[in-house]
This record gives sequence, C-alpha cells and structure tokens, in this order.
Amino acid sequence: MNPDLPPGERAADLVRRMTLEEKVSQMLHDAPAIPRLNIPAYNWWNECLHGVARAGIATVFPQAIALAAAFDANLMESVAEVIAEEARAKHHEAVRAHNGASPQYFGLTFWSPNINIFRDPRWGRGQETYGEDPYLTARLGVAFVRGLQGNHPKYLKVVATPKHFAVHSGPEKDRHSFDARVSPRDLWETYLPAFKACVMEGQAASVMGAYNRTNGEPCCASKTLLGDILRGEWGFQGYVVSDCGAIDDIYLNHRVALTAEEAAALAVTNGCDLNCGTTYKALIGAILTGIMDEAAINRAVERLFEARFRLGMFDPPERVPYASIPASANDSEQHQALALQAARASLVLLKNERGILPFGSQIRSVAVIGPNADDVDVLLGNYNGTPSHPVTILQGILHRAGNHVTVRHAKGCDLVGGLRSGFAEAEAAARASDVAVMVMGLSPKLEGEEGEEGLLDKSGDRKDLGLPPIQMELLHVIHATGTPVVLVTLSGSALALGWAAQNVAAMIHAWYGGQAAGTAVAEVL
Repeated sequence: MNPDLPPGERAADLVRRMTLEEKVSQMLHDAPAIPRLNIPAYNWWNECLHGVARAGIATVFPQAIALAAAFDANLMESVAEVIAEEARAKHHEAVRAHNGASPQYFGLTFWSPNINIFRDPRWGRGQETYGEDPYLTARLGVAFVRGLQGNHPKYLKVVATPKHFAVHSGPEKDRHSFDARVSPRDLWETYLPAFKACVMEGQAASVMGAYNRTNGEPCCASKTLLGDILRGEWGFQGYVVSDCGAIDDIYLNHRVALTAEEAAALAVTNGCDLNCGTTYKALIGAILTGIMDEAAINRAVERLFEARFRLGMFDPPERVPYASIPASANDSEQHQALALQAARASLVLLKNERGILPFGSQIRSVAVIGPNADDVDVLLGNYNGTPSHPVTILQGILHRAGNHVTVRHAKGCDLVGGLRSGFAEAEAAARASDVAVMVMGLSPKLEGEEGEEGLLDKSGDRKDLGLPPIQMELLHVIHATGTPVVLVTLSGSALALGWAAQNVAAMIHAWYGGQAAGTAVAEVL
C-alpha cells in the first residue's frame, strides 16, 4: 500500500496477497470489502452523461446530444470538469457516511461518455450520444474524458469510461442478441474513430464493452476488439468493464458458450476485467475445472486496483489533490451558471420567418401552449441527476416577461393519447394573444433505454419520426386562429416537421436542455 510506489507495482503486490475467491469478488461491479487487507467495499457503477446521475441533487446540464449541438469542445471539457468536481464532493461525503465503503452512484468510476454513433434517429438512446458524425463525436469525447479525469500527473480526478465498444446503435430490443455485421471500412471510418481518440488522445482509463456481437464475436469477449485493436493497436493500459448483464448474454443469447463458466472465462481471457453483474462468480469453477488459467484473473484484478490506486483511494487524503473538494462544490452558483451557458449554446434556430424572433416591444401578450411547456422532467433527459432549481419553459417566459407582457398558459393536450378537452382553452389563449409559443415534442417517456423506468414503450425506441398525432392536431388548431406561432420542440432525436416548417413563423429546437433550459429559451424568444 506504499503510496510512493507506482500504481501497477502496488496493484500486483496486493493481488499476490489475495485468495482466488477474493480476487474473483473484486471483479464484480459491487465489490465487497476484504477487511484483512484493508480493502473497503466499492461499487464501480456510476453515471454522468450530463451531470452526476442518480445520486441526489446535482447540476443537470443539457443532455449529451444537446451539448453536442453547441459544437464547442472547450465548453464540453468545462462541463466535464464540473461533473468530476461534484462527483468528488459526493464521493467523499458518502465514504465518510458508510465507514469507508463507496455505494452505487457515489463512486469515482463513471460509465460515460456514450460515444456510439447515432445512425438511426429512431434509436431511443441516441439522446445520450454526440450525434451521427464520427469526427465531432471524437472531438467531444476526448474533451469530456479530459475534463472528467483531470490533468494531474499522478492522480485521476475520476475515471472516464467511453461506451459501448463497439458498433452499438440499436435497436434496443435486439441488443442482447444482435450481431452487427460491419464492413472493415465502416468499422474503421464510422464506429472506431471516437474510441481510438478517447483512448489514445484522451487517455481514458476504462472502456465499456457493448451487449451485441460485432462480426460474430460478443463485444465483451472479442479478441478482435479488446485484444487486437484496443490493447494491441491502440496500446490501451486501463481496464474493460462489461455492460450490465452482457456476460450472461454470451451463453444465454449469443450462444457462443454453453455455460456461465465458459462465458466468464472467454470474456476475461480476451480482456474484459470487470463484470457488471454476477456471472464472474463462475470464474472459480472455470479455474477449478481447468477452463482457464488463473493468470488471466490476476491480470484483470491488477488492472482494477491500479485504477483505484490512481484515484488515490488508498492514499492519505492530504496527498490527493482532489480529496479536499468540499460538499459545497456540489450544485454551486458557478456550476448553475455553466448549466445556463450550456443550455444557451445548445439551442438550434430552425426557422425565423420575417424576423419574428426575438420578440419586439410590439408583442404585449404571449400564449404558452403545449404538453412540454411546464414540465420539469422533460428538461432532464435520461441518466440524469436531480436539479435544485429547474426552470421550465413557462417559468422562464414568465420571469422574462415580468409585468410588461401578459402570459397566458394552456397545456392543450398530453404528450400522447386522444384527449382533446384542453383544445378549447388553448385556442382561446392563442386568439387573445399577439403570439403563440407552442412547446411540444417528445420526452424521456417516449425515448430512452430498453426497460427504463417511466417509458411508455418499454423497448425505448421510436417507431416513427413525427410529432405524436395529438400534438400535431393541436398545432393545426392553434395555427388556424391566425395568431403567429413559434414552435419550440424538445426531444433527444430528430423530428420530422414538414408541415410545421412550411406554416409556423419560427422554430427552435431545445433538446432536453437541462435545469436552465427555460431561462435559455426565454432569452432567445
């Protein structure tokens, strides 16, 4: 445990002291304590696509696809620096509260960024990515990794984990059994550049393997991806973690192994060090029956502990520069200001006919209409934290309008369904106003990861690209009043808005803009 020795040397020394059972226990994402070696329990599963997620109050930045729309690598790196600072603050508090253990979502190993290529706009998880372009994804991925990990010569601020390696872009319902048959050119020109950049330029300390197979090999047990390319050609020295349940898929769905023992042995032998799940418990049986050599397990556990040493987990706090980040750093005023800056930068002006935007002094009344106008959840995307002071679009407009402009609000309709009982109120609000701001689109209830809580369709993917029919119907009704319409859409993916593009006065795409989205949209209006 000597903090003056190199992390790799310390890791090898520690692993030599472990029994087989102890080593295998550390290869599960919820790794238990080993008291006799002074190793505290550690849960490797933490999320931070656009803010520290699932760990209580945190600054919630625009969803990843919205951050990408800013086309600003410096902004992305600043956002990631803030995320890492808040992660550190939360981690140190949690460890003190749990007698040295680090519970799920309060650790320092983050399974972000998602640098998969958003090729099909129906994919529910596309919102987590930086879009369809390999070059932009690479540049923003490197910036995010650098921001998270920091630039200290010895210690990592947190661990970044680019995911899901590789060729993983939906469909969600098939991800546990799908074989992505990709040509060498498409593999190297489309799907690998961002991972290569994050590993070689960004020096990512970890990579997550994908659920699917790529050209016949399960990604979490692929000699080609993990051995030949990642560790061979790119010289990756960090650890690889499986997606959750992906080792089970190797024998249950991909059927390239017959048993859990065979699947676990194949994954570890080919370079997957950490199992999100429990299948690696079968490694003990794999060793005892001679399926694999214990040296592969030693190598994997050494990589894992090298990462923990680089995070300073076993060093005196005064030697770790990030250990002094206080709890007050979380959700600070400076971080909230950056969330607003990011929200502003993410907005996309799609149309502004006759310069209706920004509203001039002649606009004395505004109708704010639509299912997304006063909804906090729609601002947050998926894999999100909990903001302390979120601002909806309606709240932003009310604050910006002050006493000088009359604001009328009518929801009009739900996101989906057939209820038209709110149409009359919305139509009346539009007729009584100088302009109607229609706040419509999708929400994390309509697109996301398979099985995600709150999804109306558990597959997570979309079946078409249009606005839900009930919203289109409401848009027609308001347009028919003759009041100029400004359409503000929120979604994590593309929307087909042909009729609207031809008929409304202005259009803004606001994505899932994070906690400050309402303020940013109101400023633009």
